[in-house]
Amino acid sequence: MREKGIYSVQAVVKAIDLLEALAHGGENSSIVVLENKLGLSRNKTFRLLATLEDKGLVERNKETNTYNLGLQAFEMAQHILKSDNVINMAHPIMVELARKLDEAIYFTVANNNEVLFLDMVDSFQQIKTADLVGQRFPFFSNAAGKVIKSFGSIDLFGRGSKKNGIKDVQQLEVELDEIRRKGVAVDFNGLGEGICTVAVVIRDYAGKVVGALTLLAPSFRMLQDRLEKEVIPCMLEGGELLSMKFGYSRAYA
Repeated sequence: MREKGIYSVQAVVKAIDLLEALAHGGENSSIVVLENKLGLSRNKTFRLLATLEDKGLVERNKETNTYNLGLQAFEMAQHILKSDNVINMAHPIMVELARKLDEAIYFTVANNNEVLFLDMVDSFQQIKTADLVGQRFPFFSNAAGKVIKSFGSIDLFGRGSKKNGIKDVQQLEVELDEIRRKGVAVDFNGLGEGICTVAVVIRDYAGKVVGALTLLAPSFRMLQDRLEKEVIPCMLEGGELLSMKFGYSRAYA
């Protein structure tokens, strides 16, 4: 049995230390705070952060020049904890929403540059949308991706915006601000003609985005009056209940 630490690579050790510092830091941390915690020079700390940012493990808030854990770090944690645990927590609330609204309810998560539809509880309707479990879609093609991105601090509009189908960045920023304010996203025809998606964000004990509860239905059943009086209030309530199961508190809002 080898002696502990005999083959340690210091750069890797420091990178892990940095991720742990961000995980336990709560609020976004500045480079000064991080270099003091790690006992590193400004230059070494910056290079570590830049490398981890390139890999999506760290995000930089350009307005405040502070750092926090990135989406990729969360995705890695999800794989470690196994998505089954997440689904088991979400499924009872999905069942309740599906029965109350009689529409298909999905649990969706960020997966690389796309939204992954993980689990679904179907409706009893005769006319329904196709089963999308296991399928991935670009973030901005549906309500789930938009609501997840609206609560993220990552730069969404730089490299690759054309590839992601973003035609008008300014208009999208306005839309995401509105989604963030209301806590719900509604999208028509993004996943196909005549399909409506309604999504609310799910957050954990640290206020981080876990995923989204997403309703899929034919557009003709999603009239404005029903959306405002029935669908959106139910989805918001379900999202809040599930976030609470993940330990989320309004104090993080």
